Amino acid sequence: MSDVTAMADGGRKEVMPDDPFGRRATGPGGARRATRVAVSVAVLLAAAGATYLATRRGDEARRRQENPAASAEHAGHGAAPAAGVGMAPVMLTPAEARRIGVTYAAATVGPLSREVRTVGQVAYDETRVTAVAPKVDGWVEQLYVNYTGQPVRRGQPMFTLYSPMLVTAQEELLLARRLTGDVSAGTPEAVRGASDLVASARRRLRYWDVPEGEIERVERTGEVRRALTLVAPASGFVVEKSVVAGQKIMAGDPVYRVADLSVVWVEGEVFEQDLAAIRVGQGAAAEFEAFPGERWAGRIAYVYPTLDPETRTARVRVELANAGLRLKPGMYATLLVRGAALGDVLSVPRSAVLVTGERNLVFVKRPDGMLEPRDVAVGVTTSDRVQLRGGLAPGDTVVASATFLVDAESNLGTALGGMGNMPGMDMTAPVSPAPAKAKE
Repeated sequence: MSDVTAMADGGRKEVMPDDPFGRRATGPGGARRATRVAVSVAVLLAAAGATYLATRRGDEARRRQENPAASAEHAGHGAAPAAGVGMAPVMLTPAEARRIGVTYAAATVGPLSREVRTVGQVAYDETRVTAVAPKVDGWVEQLYVNYTGQPVRRGQPMFTLYSPMLVTAQEELLLARRLTGDVSAGTPEAVRGASDLVASARRRLRYWDVPEGEIERVERTGEVRRALTLVAPASGFVVEKSVVAGQKIMAGDPVYRVADLSVVWVEGEVFEQDLAAIRVGQGAAAEFEAFPGERWAGRIAYVYPTLDPETRTARVRVELANAGLRLKPGMYATLLVRGAALGDVLSVPRSAVLVTGERNLVFVKRPDGMLEPRDVAVGVTTSDRVQLRGGLAPGDTVVASATFLVDAESNLGTALGGMGNMPGMDMTAPVSPAPAKAKE
């Protein structure tokens, strides 16, 4: 809005409105000042834009110089091998490489022998474990096998048992024998019936695991024994004992477990990717820390039909002959299963491949000395070599040891490079000021 002021000569003069800086601009002089301000602001903006573009072009040029393959791929003009995404090449001097233990190896082509190696544990052969469980109720009168680990032989006395049922069965046997004598002069049907009663009484005692010698003794002496002796059903070692003298036991309760250790199992976990090299009947070897330098030969007896969803492993069972009973259940073992050898394939040392969980990386030594991270596709893995299905060419040199340290250096360089583009995080080394000239 304009103010109108009366002039001395009776004329009228228009006053200009306020300028953006709060000053009052009047007449042609105020218009010139406003024009100069606008031109100055435009010059400042143009200078700032030119500085930003120059800095951006310099950064792009440096990135292209350091990693030309990645720049070409980004521009869509090349098909160079893909480097590790989000990782920077690393430059190490020979002294630095020696200090952190970096060594190099070449990717070579040759036959690859596939060997599956895993950790196992010795266990009982479940088909050779026998439970001693009386088939009648009773009370233990005396123990002949008194501790866990005691060796026993088949037919060896283990304990004596008092059972009213056994006493009754003995009395029935003696009664049937007396009846046989009483009807010996009778009709054939009576004689046959008495004989059937004797056979039935004997059979009942046998079904209750009463030894044949005990039955013959009862018939020979005509006396009923209060407690009968039960014997070991198999040879082996007592691996479990759950009874003491004077204890009451119920029919079917296992009081002993006896294991034959002449053959043992070694059970191990095999990773999912190695299952293709495992089959039933295949030869296997086992090594034990208790016997360094020795190797036991066996065979794969069973591959379990399920896979552990957490560890992604399946259990396998190897049978081993245990001559001299040197192998003991609970021992740790190393299982080795050698599969069919592959033909000529490209491979590198196993330590050269860095597995991140999402991809597999190797560091390739370029002609300029830079260590470039590169994604690779892996195949069969042995104890010391890894088959490569893509990402490298024969003769490429890769980092074979201290790969984790090189990876850490690469990630650190990437992180610092990214921070350098952030405002206030200029990672360029400062320029030293020029020395002042001495005054004359």
